[in-house]
Amino acid sequence: MHLAYPAVLSALLFCTGLYGVLARRNAILVLMSVELMLNAVNLNLVAFDVWLSKAAHETLHSGQALTLFTITVAAAEIGIGLAIVLAVYRNRGTSDIDRLRDTAEGHEPDGTDSEASAAEKAEATA
Repeated sequence: MHLAYPAVLSALLFCTGLYGVLARRNAILVLMSVELMLNAVNLNLVAFDVWLSKAAHETLHSGQALTLFTITVAAAEIGIGLAIVLAVYRNRGTSDIDRLRDTAEGHEPDGTDSEASAAEKAEATA
């Protein structure tokens, strides 16, 4: 098999994942798109490892070993990411990324700080 087939498939998977990250507003779908991009990288690692091992006649398989590490990191990332998304969903009631941008401390829901609330905070800390 030629190297071009898995490379093209990997490029298509990566582009699909990139579109999902840029276009989606649901946090879970964004995490799934990131996983799709990581799997495209894993496919490239294994394809180039097989191609280079045939060319060099060595059995080191460093691409496959790196793929195992990438899968392990991706599993940890998705576990922590889903835990954060679930915690945010329980507290805020939504997993929409656009609605979660106002989670920074000190901001009102409409994006502006009122002078009265700033004055109340100053009196409370004094």
